[in-house]
Formats: sequence, structure tokens, C-alpha cells
Amino acid sequence: MEWKQLTVGPVQANCYLLWNGQREALIIDPGSEADRINQEIERLGLKPVAILLTHAHFDHIGALDEVRSRWKAPVYLHKEELEWLGDPDLNGSSFFPMVQSIAMNKADHVLKGGQDLEAGFFTCQVLHTPGHSPGSVSFYFKESDLVVSGDALFMGSIGRTDLPGGDHKLLLKSIHNQLLSLDEETLVLSGHGPTTTIGEEMDSNPFLNGFSL
Repeated sequence: MEWKQLTVGPVQANCYLLWNGQREALIIDPGSEADRINQEIERLGLKPVAILLTHAHFDHIGALDEVRSRWKAPVYLHKEELEWLGDPDLNGSSFFPMVQSIAMNKADHVLKGGQDLEAGFFTCQVLHTPGHSPGSVSFYFKESDLVVSGDALFMGSIGRTDLPGGDHKLLLKSIHNQLLSLDEETLVLSGHGPTTTIGEEMDSNPFLNGFSL
């Protein structure tokens, strides 16, 4: 499986394109700049089969409807945040003056966490990693040894917990129970910033060192 990171929007969120040898693709977190995302999909000759959302904050959903309309791909979102897509107060867009209030159409499929998700030829495990937001999930592709962590885990940092539904202690538990249990070589594709690995964060992330469950 191949992948590409596109950093988009005013707060520099990461949108990911993942694809296989048949050029089938997953779009993860189309947060802004729909034209740029769509053009890159066209340039790469990809055929999107699904749009996966790690969570429903504005910077991860802002281009959702335009991208969904272009590719007719179904949208997957955790059940805890189904109402967030259409509510600017919940998705946070009403709190940030640099963006317009965002309201997107409903998701097509509901995630619960702890399940295997199949879309086209793709299979991944949905890890419920709440704390940054109640419905935050990470998508773990075991065969490719990578996890898309959304805003749970970053290189040298973790997600903020001061927005509605945030819970710092719960986020730390999610990271330790769901993410740090993965192989240390697992590549982490984060919602902001550069990639890292589980092992690197276990060794050097200051937010994780010394935490006890």
C-alpha cells in the first residue's frame, strides 16, 4: 500500500490518501482545500472507495462534501460524533474566526470502534481513541504496519483536550491502551505535523513518559 500526506487549511491539518496496486484509494480527513485534494486524486489516477474520518473537528471535515460529491465515496464516522458534522458549535468551527462555520451532510456509515473495517480491497482495524474528542478513532493497517492516529498522537506531543468533549486523562489512557500496544515499528500518520513511529513516541514523547494508568 502507498500513501501520500496533504497538509491543508489554516491550521495545517493532514489529509491522507492511501491506495493499493489496483489504484483503489481511501481518503482520510479531507479537512480543507477540496480542489487540491481532488486534483491530486486525479493526478495519481486513484479510484476512491471510502472517506474515513478520524473525528469531526472542522479542520478534518471542511472539504468533506465537495470531495464526497466528486467521487461518490461513502463516509465513515464514529457514532459519538454523528451530530458534529452539521453543528458548528460541536465541530469547533464557530470558535475560530479564521474559518467559516462548517456544516456537512451526514455520514453514510457508523463506526463503533474495535471492529474491522472493509472497504474495497482494504481492511483496517478501527481503534477507538477518545480524549481529544469523544468519537476519535485511529485506523490501524496491520499488514502495512501503519496507523492513522488523527489528533490523538503526534510526534513529541498529543492532542489538545480543551475543546468540547475533551478529556486529558482519557486521551492518555487511549494512547497507552490502543496505540502504544502496537508494534514499535508501526508508522504513525498523525493529524498534524510529521510522521513518527510508536517506538519513537514511547521513548521520547514528554507527554507519555511517567504516566501511569
